[in-house]
Parts: sequence; C-alpha cells; structure tokens
Amino acid sequence: MKKPLVEFTDFLKLDARVGEIKTAVKVENSNKLLELTVDLGEEYGVVTILSGIAKHFTPESLIGKKVPVMANIAPKQMAGKSSNGFILMVDLAEHVPVLIELPLASPNGSTLC
Repeated sequence: MKKPLVEFTDFLKLDARVGEIKTAVKVENSNKLLELTVDLGEEYGVVTILSGIAKHFTPESLIGKKVPVMANIAPKQMAGKSSNGFILMVDLAEHVPVLIELPLASPNGSTLC
C-alpha cells in the first residue's frame, strides 16, 4: 500500500545507520519477538532492539550480520522491554521479512544515505 508523501525536512530527521548484531535471543513468553543487541558505533553505542521476526529467523543466524537500522526511533515498550531502534528489512508477500545484509567492511554507526 502506497503511503502519503512526506516533506523532505521530515525525512532528514531520520537517522539510518549501519548496525552489527552482537547477540540475539528469543523473548520469553513471546513467539514473535527476538531481543537483539546491536552495535551502532560511537555515537549511539550498543542498543537493544526488539524485532517481531522470531518465526522467520533463528537467533544464531543473525549474530555478526551488518544491517540497516533506524537509530533515532523513539523507544517502544514491547513485552515489558524497551526497543531502541528499528531494523530495516524487505517485506515480501504475506509479510515474510528478508534481512538486508550490508557489507561486513561497513563500519558500525556509518550513516546510510
């Protein structure tokens, strides 16, 4: 579904960064959520991101991956935990997420443009 247009000044407020997934574990009492520890480099440091991808990825398959992260998303409470970012993925038909893997040589925290 096509979304409404946004002003360029609103787009500039978003901060997309290279993040390296350091740890990944299933969230207790949730069949959807994984808790990821993601290194976003010097400015943001290591953050916790909750992602509803547990049905599609094993925690072990994500560790060490470099991914695009929306770093300045306001924290969101999920399953009694705080998520501090959003991993960008491709959303295929039937809402099947596909991980976007960035080159391993990309420094953590690098700005995506």
